[in-house]
Amino acid sequence: MAKQALNYTHYDLKAQRAGTRIEITLSAVANVRLMTDVNFTRYTETLKHQFFGGVARKSPLRMTIPETAHWHLVIDTEGHHGLADSSVRVIESAGQPRFQPAS
Repeated sequence: MAKQALNYTHYDLKAQRAGTRIEITLSAVANVRLMTDVNFTRYTETLKHQFFGGVARKSPLRMTIPETAHWHLVIDTEGHHGLADSSVRVIESAGQPRFQPAS
């Protein structure tokens, strides 16, 4: 059985700290998938993968990076009509962790 060709827009967010907020703007209903590097590779190989997100019915959509890692954002219209134009931007970077001296 042949694998189905994927039609998606990919944003490599590089290494991001936990707590960083991103804003995704869409022109139509689309699937939004925020994935780690490993899960993105599995997605491109059409293997089982895990992601944060789901169907986005309104725009803009804001998401928070759940953990410090290398992240990818994928926008696809699987199960929906047409293609969605999209853009993504970091709206709030997570600061450096603050440590308090022991008393």
